[in-house]
Amino acid sequence: MIGRRRFRRDRHGRFRNGLGGDERELLKALPLQARGLLEARDPSAARVFPVAYPQETKAESDYRQMMGAHLLHRHRDALDTLTATVDEPSLDEEEIHQWLDALEVLRLVLGTQLDVTENEIIVEESDPHAPQVAVYRYLSMLQGEIVDSLAETLPKGEVTEGEGGPA
Repeated sequence: MIGRRRFRRDRHGRFRNGLGGDERELLKALPLQARGLLEARDPSAARVFPVAYPQETKAESDYRQMMGAHLLHRHRDALDTLTATVDEPSLDEEEIHQWLDALEVLRLVLGTQLDVTENEIIVEESDPHAPQVAVYRYLSMLQGEIVDSLAETLPKGEVTEGEGGPA
């Protein structure tokens, strides 16, 4: 799995899907599990619906009422797109962005289940959470590969002084 690029933009602007069979099967199963957790408002989906107003109960309630259904719909669409297109040989720009969103939902749910923090996750092979950690790392790697593929076609401008270049 490691050492090869799974996504490359072709000359038509589409992203070639180079996932292996086991990867495709995993990416078919995970969205179904995550969708069930989202719809049930399972505690492991809490990071997918972040608190906007932690100190203001009324404002938070209003925000949830106004945005909750929209966020759920957006997350479901992304997960559905991932499931529907995982076997396609290539993806268009909209689909690849939906994949990024879906992978983030999957990582947030799994990260909550694993109690992931900003610190590196270190587990022994014998740890019962080791398979989940491996999936979490895999999803993170896939996100990175997609971002790299998207970034390859960004204009290559010169960095000038004051824009992060040498002072």
